[in-house]
Amino acid sequence: MKKLLFSLVLLGCFLRAAAQVIGTPFPEMVAETVDDKKVTLPLDVSGKYALIGLAYSKKSEDELNSWFSPIFNKFIQKPEGMMAGMGYDVNVYFVPMFTGVNAAATNTAKKKALKNTDPKLLPYILFYKGELKKYKEALDFERRDVPYFFILDPQGKIIYATSGAYSEAKMDAVEEVIE
Repeated sequence: MKKLLFSLVLLGCFLRAAAQVIGTPFPEMVAETVDDKKVTLPLDVSGKYALIGLAYSKKSEDELNSWFSPIFNKFIQKPEGMMAGMGYDVNVYFVPMFTGVNAAATNTAKKKALKNTDPKLLPYILFYKGELKKYKEALDFERRDVPYFFILDPQGKIIYATSGAYSEAKMDAVEEVIE
């Protein structure tokens, strides 16, 4: 009973926090691809919907990775055959965030991604190195053990937020918002 009550309190806190960021602009973030190309969010994704996943600890990065295949299959991979041209037109980025003393590990993480990640996914992975406080305050994320996902409208405003490991229910909610 205590676990259920604690889970409900955590869920309520997250829903209240997510509601606070809905309708606000996504804060500017300059990140890099594995080949050091700079991408500025949300500026470089304006004009169409964007799904951005952020993680700022090893555990949250592992949960962020649980979204890779489902998101790739649903939103990135283009349908073929009779379904050609029927896919989604959405920008997708997974962003591991390297801050504080961990910022020095950014280049190592890029090399590891080049070696261990499916090359089809690499264009959708950005690496952020810098300050965390600005994003924690603007995006209202406090739990370092979970990844956070934000859907941006074509103007860069947050229209949906969720967190945690992949689940079909979360993917259904993301898909519903993007449709």
